[in-house]
Parts: sequence; structure tokens; C-alpha cells
Amino acid sequence: MRAIRQYEFGPAENLRFEQVPDPTPGQGQVVVQVEAAGVHLIDTTVRRGGATPFPLPALPMTPGREVAGRVVATGPGADPGWLGRRVVVHLGLTSGGYAERAVAAAASLHPIPDHLSARTAVAMIGTGRTAVSVLDRAAPTSADTVLVTAAAGGLGTLFVQAAQRAGAHVVGVAGGPAKVDQVLRNGADTALDYTDPGWPEKVRAELGERRVTLVIDGVGGQAGRAALELLAPGGRFVICGWSAGAATEITTADLYTRGITASSALGPGMVRPLRDLEEQALREAAEGWLTPAVTGFPLAEAAAAHRALESRATVGKVVLLP
Repeated sequence: MRAIRQYEFGPAENLRFEQVPDPTPGQGQVVVQVEAAGVHLIDTTVRRGGATPFPLPALPMTPGREVAGRVVATGPGADPGWLGRRVVVHLGLTSGGYAERAVAAAASLHPIPDHLSARTAVAMIGTGRTAVSVLDRAAPTSADTVLVTAAAGGLGTLFVQAAQRAGAHVVGVAGGPAKVDQVLRNGADTALDYTDPGWPEKVRAELGERRVTLVIDGVGGQAGRAALELLAPGGRFVICGWSAGAATEITTADLYTRGITASSALGPGMVRPLRDLEEQALREAAEGWLTPAVTGFPLAEAAAAHRALESRATVGKVVLLP
């Protein structure tokens, strides 16, 4: 089979498309013929050898933690009933997803309904489960005016849809005119370009007498701070990332003088079991409540996918297609 291999940490060019032996399932494992493999921003950090919440993998390795496809082999102790079934699985901290075939724990598999594409399923198994957890914490309602940063990204797309479904007034900000158009197509009432220095004033003008009551921030840095300044007294600020490189700076004075709350929806903030989150994310996609945006790249172009993701040139979830 063919797979992406990495022999040293560094730039995207270190991701090589090579011929490798087919994997063999071990105890309690299956082999999945991959139809779509998820690419996460943290994959680019691992590739560079940067700081991550978990130990860096030993090299050489095949990156990728999310795959969808069909089970083509089962190992000892794995239910042979999985053979031939379409599945999606998060591989956890192990690697191996950027390949034509990947080994997965049978206990981690989720069946994919016939009408759900592999692209959608793989977007929901990782990004979707995170979105569900963040939305648990944010809890948008029809009384809210919600501001979503990075609203054209994999998470942001789902936040906009969920807030709109809850009946909230939704403002999405994203980088560049094409992404702004995408945010509007996703259901936002207002969409603005946060690369425009005047975007906070434009938000105020668009909202009129409305005030932002909930911010879901995955950008951090200056954009996150500007979003915080738009938050009304008593509002909620939910952190779900910092793609700008640094989390939004929030002081105790911000909390005390304005009566706002701030919380993180990642790490310890994810209080539900991951499998519960995965099941809910897949169910909401299957029922049409959440529809992820997907940008696809051929498996052989994994390096290009990483570069595009790092430069914020993608819309929605990035997937590799063998």
C-alpha cells in the first residue's frame, strides 16, 4: 500500500508519499481500507516537533489520527462481524491514518450509515466531537447574540450551524472575502473579515442595539481580545483554541468589572466521555443537524494540505483522500 511517511521533524516537505507493507491487525484490532483521513492543526505541530499535550511519536512514522473506510481484516479477539462494514474511528494518540490502510482498535469503531459520506464521518469523529463538547459548555440559546471567531473553519462551521439552529443571532468572523461568503452560506446572520482592522466597529454597526452575549473563540491573540471587548456585561466567553499562536488574554479585572465569565472547553473542560461525544456528533451529522464543510486533498499531497492549513487557506475540515 501507499502511505505518508515522516523520518524527521520539520517542514511539510518532510512528509513523503511512499510504498510500504500492508499492515497486519493485532489483538483486538482491525484493518480499515481508508476512504478519508482527517487532518488536524495539531498534526502540523507534531510534524514540526513542537509542543503538544502528549508525547511526540517515535520516528519514522505515518501521521494521522482519524480515518473512515471499510474493514478489510480483523485480528484475534476482534469481532469478525466488522468485516466489510463501513466505519469511522479516532485512532487516539497513535498514528497511521495518512495511508491507504490503517490499523484501529475494534472497540473504538463506529459504523457509518449508508447515506453518510466518509468525508463527513471523518470530519465528525474528531472535529465534530470537539464541537459537541464546546457547544455543551457554550449552550447557545434563542436569547443569545453569538460571535464565532474562525467561523469558516472546521469547528467554526459547526458552531455557526448549531447557534443558528438554537435560534440565536449569529455573527461569524473569518479571514478573507471567500471565507466570509462561506460563513454566510453556513447560516450566519452577519459575517465579517477579521483581517480588516476595523471589523469590531463594523460588528457594532451591524448589530445596532444588540450586544454580543456569547463568544466562541478558536483564534485567540488580537482577534480574540477584540471579540472579548465586544462582549456585553454578563456575557460568556468560551475558549476552544488559539490558531493565532496565543490564547486570548483575559484578566481578573475583565471578569470582575464587567461581570463576564470565561471558560475553556478543551482538555479538562471536556467533561463527557469521548465516545459519547463521538456518537452524538455522528448522530447529528446523520440526521442533518450538523453538516461539516470539507476541503479535500489527494493523499499524495499531504504536504500541500499541511501548508494550506497552516496558512489558513482552507475552509472547514481538511481531509486526505487515498
